[in-house]
Amino acid sequence: MAPQHTQTDARPSTRITDEVTSWPGVTAGHGRRGEWSFRLGKREIGHLHGDHAAHFMLPKDVFDDLLAQHRITHHPVFPDRRGPGARRIEDDRDVADVIAILREQYERAVRRS
Repeated sequence: MAPQHTQTDARPSTRITDEVTSWPGVTAGHGRRGEWSFRLGKREIGHLHGDHAAHFMLPKDVFDDLLAQHRITHHPVFPDRRGPGARRIEDDRDVADVIAILREQYERAVRRS
């Protein structure tokens, strides 16, 4: 189990990982392209690229809602597709929102299984 960090100055990826891996069944590890992936079973709920970006594969209606709320942008590799979303991580508010989006992804995955 990953060590728990309590200081607010911990790296964003550490803070996100500590929270998300505390949820039942979630594991974290390196993906095929070097990303830090969060999984519930075989399903990825999202991944990080270091401390600066989070990516999600979202249902189209959720993608549309989050995009309209300016909580995500289009994924840089799939700029014309609905579903793949990206979120920059620049401050504590971004960390909290990445965790919130991952939690929504987690809850959808739990409901499907």
